[in-house]
Amino acid sequence: MEPVLPFELDLDDVRNGGLTRSLHRQLRAAILERQLPAGFALPSTRRLAEVLGVGRNTVVAAYDLLVAEGHAQARAGARPRVIAPAEPARRAAAARSGASTVSRAEDVRIAPAWRQPAPRIAHARPLPARSFRTGVPEDRGFEHDTWRRLTARALRTLARSSFLYGPAEGLPALREAIAGHVAFVRAVVCEPGDLLITSGAQQAFDLLARLLVTPGRTTVALENPGYMPARAAFAAAGARLVGVPVDAEGLRVDRLPDGVKVICVTPSHQMPTGAVMSAARRQALLARARELGAVIVEDDYDGEFQFEPHAQDALQTLDREGRVFYVGTFSKSLFPSLRKGFVVTPPWAREALIDIRRTSDSHGDAVTQATLAAFIADGHLARHIRRMRPIYRQRREALVKGLDAALGRWLEVLPGAAGLHLSVRARRPAAMPVLLDAVQQHMPGVLPLSAYALGKPSVHGLCMGYGCVEVEQIVQAVRAAGRALERSQP
Repeated sequence: MEPVLPFELDLDDVRNGGLTRSLHRQLRAAILERQLPAGFALPSTRRLAEVLGVGRNTVVAAYDLLVAEGHAQARAGARPRVIAPAEPARRAAAARSGASTVSRAEDVRIAPAWRQPAPRIAHARPLPARSFRTGVPEDRGFEHDTWRRLTARALRTLARSSFLYGPAEGLPALREAIAGHVAFVRAVVCEPGDLLITSGAQQAFDLLARLLVTPGRTTVALENPGYMPARAAFAAAGARLVGVPVDAEGLRVDRLPDGVKVICVTPSHQMPTGAVMSAARRQALLARARELGAVIVEDDYDGEFQFEPHAQDALQTLDREGRVFYVGTFSKSLFPSLRKGFVVTPPWAREALIDIRRTSDSHGDAVTQATLAAFIADGHLARHIRRMRPIYRQRREALVKGLDAALGRWLEVLPGAAGLHLSVRARRPAAMPVLLDAVQQHMPGVLPLSAYALGKPSVHGLCMGYGCVEVEQIVQAVRAAGRALERSQP
């Protein structure tokens, strides 16, 4: 029969009080543990008795006990509804069952790095499908029919061969396709054997942190403000974190302290300020890494979307000493739920990184990898990028123009013509609370730059994405935010 509850009941052991008591105990535990949420309508007594193979009076008696204890509310002519358990009762039930009441921060069973919640960016209110959230590309115009056809082809191919475990480093066809793609789009020179396929860029950061960090000893320099998930991965690995400020040319190389062994940067489009690292700064960074004996983790998360006539070379392209790990993702060029990223690794680290991947995730899913490989090899990715680049450029220009016209009194657009987001600096930092409130009301998804800061923020402003908002929506939203600020600060 179809289940009538979201969990299974076990009435085999009825030594402690018979069927009624056994049923009552299990239903009460489910309510206290919130398996049955407040307002849940319990199954009718007749239906539950039929499913369990017991007498209806047994179920009636168990329900009566729940009502008497305040765990359910009887209703004339309707099924009883669950009442939310009081917090003291829930804690008492947990104590009786032997569950720990120690807080996460005090629980010694949890490794120290995870006793506090990992830092993450949280939005104050639920966001609409089309918002100014960063890192969300446009999904309209994507070749969904092509993707479905290539997925079906990949399934047929695998069915004819085998569904065995794939290589930890990723399917050869995908590594070959990505090697050609990054060479064409970003002038990154690599062989397929230099590539490791990951489940998004975040797994790449986690693997690199495990590879490069000796807990408690390795110092990792990160941009400040910077990308929080990468920071969290290195912190969890036990690294000593150092925040390095950024300016209009990217990471301040002159502020890199001695002792640093890993440098994490987003040179193509700094996250979140949007700065594009200058050519001189890139050479200075490579030289400083040589002095420190450090390696560089280059996060090129949306490097395909450069709007200047002559894009800067990737650090990996300029590297001649095997110091740069180049991390890429398809979350921005295609869609986030694809969960495909990659690392171009120096030869000396390749086998160790594959071993780490093998121990943590064994291998990636062959179907999606094969589909993506065909999508790239057949030219669909290149065409999609060519189609989307002018669309994103137009949206960026509309946002910059609108901000200058409607919010120029309060905000200054920071330089950096690339990617799917831009940032603005507050002309008066003291006005940030009023600015943030007015802008977030009309431009949902916008976040303060302080959300990306390591420690006390050095830049006061806002970060806003434009990947999935139409030009007309941008224009109207910015104007509305400007009118709101005019009313609040005439």
